[in-house]
Amino acid sequence: MERYSNNNGDSGVSGYSIGSDYIEVEFSTGSIYEYTYSSAGKANIEMMIDLARSGSGLNGFINRYVKNKYSRKIR
Repeated sequence: MERYSNNNGDSGVSGYSIGSDYIEVEFSTGSIYEYTYSSAGKANIEMMIDLARSGSGLNGFINRYVKNKYSRKIR
């Protein structure tokens, strides 16, 4: 899991891991969710990957567009 840089200092995301067709997101609560092309759509996953790498906007995007479109809760 890579540390989310949280450029604005107010994100609920603390880390992420990127795969070929998914992203796993760790929240500051310790929960980890997996979002896949199948569950959230390819365009949304690609946007989440870009936001994760940039360190800004990932939590807001998740809350607005893909909150419940995860494929599974890992922890």
